[in-house]
Amino acid sequence: MVETKVLTESSVFGQIAEYQHEQVVFCHDHETGLKAIIGIHNTVLGPALGGTRMWHYTSEAEALNDVLRLSRGMTYKAAISGLNLGGGKAVIIGDAKTMKTEALLRKFGRFVQNLNGKYITAEDVNMTTKDMEYIRMETKHVSGLPESMGGSGDPSPVTAYGTYMGMKAAAHKAFGSDSLAGKRVAVQGVGHVGTYLMEYLQKEGAQLVLCDYYEDRALEAASRFNARMVGLDEIYDQDVDIYSPCALGATLNDDTIPRLKARVVAGCANNQLADENVHGPALVQRGIIYAPDFLINAGGLINVCSEVQGGNRQSVMTQTERIYDITTQVLQKAEQEGSHPQAAATRQAEERIAAIGKVKSTY
Repeated sequence: MVETKVLTESSVFGQIAEYQHEQVVFCHDHETGLKAIIGIHNTVLGPALGGTRMWHYTSEAEALNDVLRLSRGMTYKAAISGLNLGGGKAVIIGDAKTMKTEALLRKFGRFVQNLNGKYITAEDVNMTTKDMEYIRMETKHVSGLPESMGGSGDPSPVTAYGTYMGMKAAAHKAFGSDSLAGKRVAVQGVGHVGTYLMEYLQKEGAQLVLCDYYEDRALEAASRFNARMVGLDEIYDQDVDIYSPCALGATLNDDTIPRLKARVVAGCANNQLADENVHGPALVQRGIIYAPDFLINAGGLINVCSEVQGGNRQSVMTQTERIYDITTQVLQKAEQEGSHPQAAATRQAEERIAAIGKVKSTY
């Protein structure tokens, strides 16, 4: 479910230039087995803040492509949310179930420390608040720490709330009402954020279908939420009102979009469109309302921003709730311009960066 474009050795700098990154750091340590990549996309608005994910990539080229797309998305996520942060992301290459150790995480923390605050990390796929504690032993440039350590805790509930707000705004555009009662929703991925999102959906009376890479996790969620479990590939063919991608990226592509029966796509996964310029318009042509991923999944970033720059839980939830209004504005703007929502949201983010760029160029 990771973007599958393959990079050649000669195209590495070309890819970095294409996404306009400021800095890409390759981290390696023989003793701990650490192989990681940190992507710093843009720091005009402030230090680059973005989580670290650990994944068993099929190739190092795939890992590089993932971190470049993810860090770029973080830039737009911060900008469109009105945060004074830049965009960054990190990936650790390896199987989290077998390779993740205290030593590996602390070594990664040393590499983060060496960037002197230009990049601030947090948790992402296959990482936990406990992992952030280990990284914190080697660097102060980490967020998403447990509340017992003065941090903001797990950002997943806030990410889910923002996704829920964005979903409701998209539903209002598609169905004339933002009520999700009785709506059939297919949730792809029931990890931390997906599970919290299902809590909101269940409370509102939505009918749930789900799948997950880990069968035991899918079975547990199906039982807990009285949901129907389907196979990983079957999720695209479900007769539902809303498709909610909450796993990894690029699930909206040439193969899957023609199979969708949903009228709304709104989920918490990053980089849902395999190719923004192709698959954004493809959704419009199918009459599907798409809630831009980096906009509606910004709740987690808003949460950790409060940890880094000050704030409280009430202000975090209030700002996250604004995702509903911003989503509504973006969907209207895309319709008026005859474009697609991802393009409209990207332009809105870039306009803010350009305006602040007249004041300062980098962090």
